[in-house]
Amino acid sequence: MAISPTFASICCFLLLLALAHSKTVKRDVKALNEIKASLGWRVVYAWVGDDPCGDGDLPPWSGVTCSQQGDYRVVTELEVYAVSIVGPFPTAVTNLLDLTKLDLHNNKLTGPIPPQIGNLKHLRILNLRWNKLQDVIPAEIGELKKLTHLYLSFNNLKGEIPVELANLPELRYLYVHENRLTGRIPPELGNLKNLRHLDVSNNHLTGTLRDFIRNGDGFSSLRNLYLNNNELSGGLPEQLANLTNLEILYLSYNKMIGAVPPKLAQIPRLTYLYLDHNSFIGRIADGFYKHPFLKELYIEGNQFRPGTKSKGTHKVLELTDTEFLF
Repeated sequence: MAISPTFASICCFLLLLALAHSKTVKRDVKALNEIKASLGWRVVYAWVGDDPCGDGDLPPWSGVTCSQQGDYRVVTELEVYAVSIVGPFPTAVTNLLDLTKLDLHNNKLTGPIPPQIGNLKHLRILNLRWNKLQDVIPAEIGELKKLTHLYLSFNNLKGEIPVELANLPELRYLYVHENRLTGRIPPELGNLKNLRHLDVSNNHLTGTLRDFIRNGDGFSSLRNLYLNNNELSGGLPEQLANLTNLEILYLSYNKMIGAVPPKLAQIPRLTYLYLDHNSFIGRIADGFYKHPFLKELYIEGNQFRPGTKSKGTHKVLELTDTEFLF
C-alpha cells in the first residue's frame, strides 16, 4: 500500500513535535555540559542553553544529533572536529551511552584514549585521527561490537595493536597509520569477515607476512592492505594469492627479502602493487605485466636481476577510479 506524501509529512511533523516537547535524558545533559566546560570557547559559542538537544526556541547544539527513545531524547552523534580543541580526551564522552558516531578528528587532544570508551556499546564510527593522543590503544575498543569504522591515524599512539580488535565482527575500515606502534600485527585480524581496508603503515611494526597471513584463509573481504614504512621482514608468502578480493597491496620501505612468487599475479582484482625499497631478488614474472587490472607496479630499490621488465624499475599506468577513504 503506497503512503501518500501528505501522510508522510504529517508523520514527520508529529515526530518533530514530539522531539520538541520531550526531555533529554539527564545523563546525556550532564555529560554534554561537562564536555562543554572542558572544550573552550571554540565550541562553547555555538552551544547555547542547558539542553544539548535543544530547548524551546533554542536549536540543538552544533555537532550534536539526538533521537527519540521512548519519552526521552538521547544523544546519538557527536561531531566536534577541526576546531582546535586543546587538552585531554574528554572522558565525559564515554557517558553518552547511546552514541553511534563519535567524531573528534583534527583537533589537538592529548593524553590517552580512556578505557571507558568500551562503554559505548552502540558506537559504529569512532574517528579520533589527526590529534596528539598518546599511550596505547585501549583493549576495551574490542568491546564495541557494532563498530564499522575505526580511525586512529596521525596520533602518537604506542605499544602493540591490541588483539582485541579482532573481536569487532562488523569492522570494515581500520586506520592506525602514522603512529608509533610496535610489535607484530595480530594475525587474528584475519578473522574479521567484513574488513575491507587495513592501514597500519608508517609505524615501527615487525614480524613477517607469513605469520600475519597464516594459511591465507582469512581476510575474506580485504581489498586494501597498507603495510608500508615499517620494519617487516621475511619473504612474500604464496598464501597472499588467497586474498582474492585484494586490490591494493602496499609493502614499500620494509626489510623484506626473497623472490616475488609468480602466483601473486593470480590475485584477480589486484590493481596496485608496491614492492619498492625492500631487498627482493630474482625477476618479476611476466604474469604481472599481463595482468588485466594491474595499473601500477613499483619495484625499484630492490635487487632484481637485469632483464626484469621495465628496466628493473617500475610499471606505471594511469590512475583512474579507485576509491580511497580517509
